[in-house]
Amino acid sequence: MTKKLLIIGYVWPEPNSSAAGSRMLQLIELFLSYNYTITFASPCAKSDKAFNLETIGVKQVAIELNNVSFDVFVKTLDPQIVLFDRFMMEEQFGWRVAEQCPNAIKILDTEDLHGLRKGRQVALKAGESFNLNHLYNDTSKREIASIYRCDLSLIISEAEMDLLKTDFKVPESLLLYVPFLLNLLSTSKIEKLPNFQERQHFITIGNFLHEPNFNAVLYLKETIWPLIRKQLPKAELHVFGAYASQKVTNLHNETQGFLIKGFSEDVSKVMEKAKVCLAPIRFGAGLKGKLVDAMTSGTPCVVTSVGAEGMFGSLKPNGFVVDNPKDFSNKSVKLYLDGKLWFEKQQNGFEVLNKRFQKASFQNNILERIEGISMQLETHRLENFTGQMLQHQYLQSTKYLSKWIEEKNK
Repeated sequence: MTKKLLIIGYVWPEPNSSAAGSRMLQLIELFLSYNYTITFASPCAKSDKAFNLETIGVKQVAIELNNVSFDVFVKTLDPQIVLFDRFMMEEQFGWRVAEQCPNAIKILDTEDLHGLRKGRQVALKAGESFNLNHLYNDTSKREIASIYRCDLSLIISEAEMDLLKTDFKVPESLLLYVPFLLNLLSTSKIEKLPNFQERQHFITIGNFLHEPNFNAVLYLKETIWPLIRKQLPKAELHVFGAYASQKVTNLHNETQGFLIKGFSEDVSKVMEKAKVCLAPIRFGAGLKGKLVDAMTSGTPCVVTSVGAEGMFGSLKPNGFVVDNPKDFSNKSVKLYLDGKLWFEKQQNGFEVLNKRFQKASFQNNILERIEGISMQLETHRLENFTGQMLQHQYLQSTKYLSKWIEEKNK
């Protein structure tokens, strides 16, 4: 029997624009290797940066919010698995999937914990230390409810696995740690990378639609970069990222060496030319794709503790993890000038990639968990009474709100 997977995407994957896009493509390739027939559906408009999934044998379908046409579509497709890209998609389409395909395994890919990111943002804005009052926000309540309504949730960070189990008391049976799924970084690839002497300048990168990224660039501009330039008056910071709006391009200042470069088709090319990557992320969640890009390119980083969360485990970082602006700038300058230290941190990055994010270490476990749930789906759901309760309440409220919007739109 053909194994069918339906992915309901919050957006169409843009692997060159965001870590979320890269992550989604990794999951798609994983299921393709299991011989699943995959349909990717999204209610979002497709940008010119979207990856053409048809080129790898994945069918692309546009769907509508609050429209009965989705019910017909999903019932006809009759997938064994439905994967929701972020909890918002489960909120919108989960009840329809439950009604039309009750035996389909529902998997949520959280991407990162949106409630955690929101809580940290609120704490930063208020000038307060992050605590449970910030964490237990409305976004977290919606997100945790979504996790309970699904049969399995893919969690990208060990730190978020711990938080879900410890602070939210989510049963481990509903969670699976799935970080970035990368290929082994070979010795031959490493040897081809530019060395310390061949590189120059600092770099930072990130999709500007993602608020933590814009905040980090603003923090660099106003606080950290002036401290670095005081010690390195000829240094430049090259700022790359998709969707650079006017407020981003306004930060460009050649006199200060603060250069907004915008979107790059090939992140590795620009990252390999840089000497040091700066990532002063003050709020956020999940794993940072920019750190993976930097490590893959052999570019050491200076990053905040929020940015480094879940990335290095017990291994040494590929640079420095600091939160104080003065220390951040001093470590950045030290890494920029000291070739021996730079090489040592670069090697740490290669070790982190090859020991913590190899897809071969995770793919069998993912398949086994899904097959295990499939064989005992009724029992698995019976043991998740909270999920059943939330599904019952949620079906009533969201279902009839959606139906009301549907009627209103006619």
